Amino acid sequence: MARRGLDQLDGRMLRLLRERPRDGLLEIARRLGVARGTLQARLDRLADAGVVTGYGPDVDVAALGHGVQAFTTFEVDQPARAAIAARLRTVPQILEAHIVTGPGDIWCRIAGTSNQHVQQVIDQVLAVPGVRRSTTVVALSAVVPYRVQPLLDEVSGLSERPPG
Repeated sequence: MARRGLDQLDGRMLRLLRERPRDGLLEIARRLGVARGTLQARLDRLADAGVVTGYGPDVDVAALGHGVQAFTTFEVDQPARAAIAARLRTVPQILEAHIVTGPGDIWCRIAGTSNQHVQQVIDQVLAVPGVRRSTTVVALSAVVPYRVQPLLDEVSGLSERPPG
């Protein structure tokens, strides 16, 4: 097996599952030239290890009418961090939130229908006890959208690292 427990068959399997999510496991196994049981066992192993975390469709939030993407860093009182994080999980427009190092404490990716809508979401968070201030940047375009396939290819040995 390659680094982190992925070999080339795992990498090829994950690539096909990501590229052809509507194909059944039998079809994926056929394309890979392995038994369906082998494929299922590998998929189960990767799910048990936390490598595979979901099977849902990728969704474009802009197509849902939430075309404004903003990245907001909130400065918070440290004792309130857990309560603030719990509150952030209740805001549907917050697509992800991370505890970070640097000048802020919690970084959020926010999807809104307009700049005004994003401002309303930020104001909602600023009203939470323990949130002191925010800094926001609005994304103009995605030059590298969220992706995992190149990393999967590298870890499983399916691609070479670029020179440098």
